[in-house]
Amino acid sequence: MRRALSDWFGREGFLEVECAALQVSPGNETHLHAFETEFRTDDRQASPLYLHTSPEFSCKKLLAAGEEKIVDFSRVFRNRESGPLHSPEFTMVEWYRTGADLQAVMQDTVDLCREALKTTGQPALVWKGRTCDPGLTPDYLTLTEAFQRHAKTDLNGLLDDRDGFLDAARRAGVGVPDDASWSDIFSAVLVTLIEPALGDDRLTVLHRYPVCEAALARACPDDPRFAERFELYACGVELANGFHELTDAAEQRARFEADMDLKQELYGERYPIDEDFLEALGSMPDASGVALGFDRLVVLASGARSIKDVQWTPVET
Repeated sequence: MRRALSDWFGREGFLEVECAALQVSPGNETHLHAFETEFRTDDRQASPLYLHTSPEFSCKKLLAAGEEKIVDFSRVFRNRESGPLHSPEFTMVEWYRTGADLQAVMQDTVDLCREALKTTGQPALVWKGRTCDPGLTPDYLTLTEAFQRHAKTDLNGLLDDRDGFLDAARRAGVGVPDDASWSDIFSAVLVTLIEPALGDDRLTVLHRYPVCEAALARACPDDPRFAERFELYACGVELANGFHELTDAAEQRARFEADMDLKQELYGERYPIDEDFLEALGSMPDASGVALGFDRLVVLASGARSIKDVQWTPVET
């Protein structure tokens, strides 16, 4: 499957790149946790480095340097993650198209799912008895539509109403603590009621996220409360996450700092901001990009029971 997907990108004119795993910042999302190490010079001076949680910062630096269509089959590392669909080390397929809108990379993810299934020869993607045929036209669903359909909740009317959102979540049957933030409530409803209902029979493309839930995506031109972000689901499993990329360095810095403030509050830690990355945003062209969980796609396309069944040497946790 690795070869099949690589060939697909080759036919599409992508350059395959290899971004370094060691970075000055692992990423600045509130709920992602990194592995930390340090670099030591010959005179024993030490400076912190992190294993990246995504090659995103490096890929965008390459776009700023002039690359136009790139893909990285990247080994990435995320702490505090284990389970049938989670591993602290896994392969992420991350790609970018300059001059492309979100619809173009949405179609990429659908095409890659079809390519994966063709490679294994299975009739459908499968997970825990559920099936999904990527050959069918996907279901395109906004977050507003998804919250109304699966949680009977008016997301639009609650974007600035944390207390009202808490009440709505509890009425929908979702257990949320009294001190939960707006983002915590959003995640609880999404994970409990919405994600499990997505991707049956056909792929679901979930899009137009609240802007506070899309730190690296640009705002929708028709409504800046929402962002040009999507996620792809099959059999209730998230397979891919994509953005029409934000290129405003000042706005990106503000979002990172807000996320790190929240991370400090919740987990007592924060990660550095990659200043070279923010500088590169100033010359980065308009682009859309996607991160796809390669191991998860192999699991669903092969009918495996766990991510460990499709990794050559799985990390034992």
